[in-house]
Amino acid sequence: MNTTTRTRLRIRRVTIALIASTLAGAALGCGSSSDDDADDAPTPITVDVSPAESSLRRLTTAQYHNVVKDVFGEAVVLPSRLEPDVVSEGLIALGSSRSSISPRGVEQYEEAAIQIATQVTEAGELRDALITCDPGAECTTELLTNIGRRLWRRPLTDTELETLSAIAENAEDVMGDYHVGVRYALSALLQSPNFLFRAELGEADPDNTGQLRFTDWEMASRLAFFLWNTGPDDALLDAAERGELVTDEGLATSVQRMLESERLEGGLQSFFFDMLDLASLDALTKDPTIFVQASAEVGPSARQETLRAIAHHLLEQEGDYRDLLTTRTTFIDRKLAAIYGVPAPSRDGFGEHVWDDDSPRRGLLGHVSVLAKNAHPTSSSATLRGKFIRETLLCATVPAPPVDVNTALPEPSGMTRTLRERVDEHLTNPSCAGCHSFLDPIGLGLENFDGLGAYRVEDNGAMIDASGELDGATFGDPLELTQVVRDHSDLPTCLVSTIYRYATGHTDTDGEEALLTALAERFAEQGYVITPLLRDIATSSGFRRAVMQSDEEEGS
Repeated sequence: MNTTTRTRLRIRRVTIALIASTLAGAALGCGSSSDDDADDAPTPITVDVSPAESSLRRLTTAQYHNVVKDVFGEAVVLPSRLEPDVVSEGLIALGSSRSSISPRGVEQYEEAAIQIATQVTEAGELRDALITCDPGAECTTELLTNIGRRLWRRPLTDTELETLSAIAENAEDVMGDYHVGVRYALSALLQSPNFLFRAELGEADPDNTGQLRFTDWEMASRLAFFLWNTGPDDALLDAAERGELVTDEGLATSVQRMLESERLEGGLQSFFFDMLDLASLDALTKDPTIFVQASAEVGPSARQETLRAIAHHLLEQEGDYRDLLTTRTTFIDRKLAAIYGVPAPSRDGFGEHVWDDDSPRRGLLGHVSVLAKNAHPTSSSATLRGKFIRETLLCATVPAPPVDVNTALPEPSGMTRTLRERVDEHLTNPSCAGCHSFLDPIGLGLENFDGLGAYRVEDNGAMIDASGELDGATFGDPLELTQVVRDHSDLPTCLVSTIYRYATGHTDTDGEEALLTALAERFAEQGYVITPLLRDIATSSGFRRAVMQSDEEEGS
């Protein structure tokens, strides 16, 4: 066993001991409170809430990457293999609060930590930016204090700082290199559960007996990952250190600053990336013999179109959320322009495109990201598209099909050429009719778009009938369907519920029903503009508090 291997094993043992001690402590940061209030704080929604239990939330892959780049610089090469994200009830944000780390995941996080720490301590620009003091014990303490605060989203305790400093000192002694010592200490920081997990455990709430309030440091973390999908910056951590984030007006001041930051765009796009399942576009597969414009670039391009259009409409234009379904403005590149059959607005990259008034395509339901993802490799799918509208946009519960039922549609024939005709034949099976009648009449409204998202008027030589109905509202074509969905009363309330789940990391409880109703009403009063909704959620009691577990639950 060589010297480097022995040192790595020694550091690993110390790191594991550090991890075990911090997990056992569970109190990952306590902040002091302050009564200093801002004068212009917006009025938070005040309703009685019985919040959910506190939890540990594992960083998503995107959050891990974002924090590493924030702390160490954009030039860092990010690890390609980490513990996979888990989707629960349609959201990675919920899965992150219900997932641990597998043995293989532990190894991947260790490899990633070593890879990152090595990059930033090797001679070069990254190291020069990271270590700006003269090498020595004082420099190590200063570095670990500052970097540890950003990575762990709270100050390190004296014991933690001493342990990490000892790791650096031991490695330096063995390897004879100061920067290698720092490398091992940084690796320990990056492997710690204090970094990999968002510990939001709370403290006794002096204003609500039986409830917990999240500490200043925990609120800094919650706010940053909710609004920016990354860790808190120094300004937010400074606010936590001053005790401002447990006060109404101090919290409102920080939230307003964050809403005005350019980072909000990335945070909002991260939410819709999760809500619309845009990650799956990386694995988009289409039969190239049927869809000649299909390629590996379609999925990523389609995702960018949707995210750019959302940011433009909701943030730049401060538009009505519902109008995402009917807006004629989008952003496309040459790949998407070819599918859409329009000139590319830019020779390179993405450019703005406005659909003509007589175009059959508009809004989110006209995007390749929605149409191609919710289709089969060889054909369109009324069921998948109807399910997307029902579940993702309207938050309806769609029951799973019976396990012993064949869900495949009949193949096209001389009698059933169009998808509508094949669906009608499928619905003669009573076992299928209940679910499919809830989905297919909606999805058939998008049947003018093939499995890749290109417009068409015929299917297998027969004219397409795209008429249907959604909860009593009829439509005759895709444009009318977009209007029906846009005007559906469940569209904005579904968004409120989904963002709340994304922000809090749990499925809303009965005790939060009044809060969600109040949030939806305020959303309507504010013209369905997204930023006031984000502010209202971030300053709500449901976001700031958790229920206190009983002694019996704690001991179980």
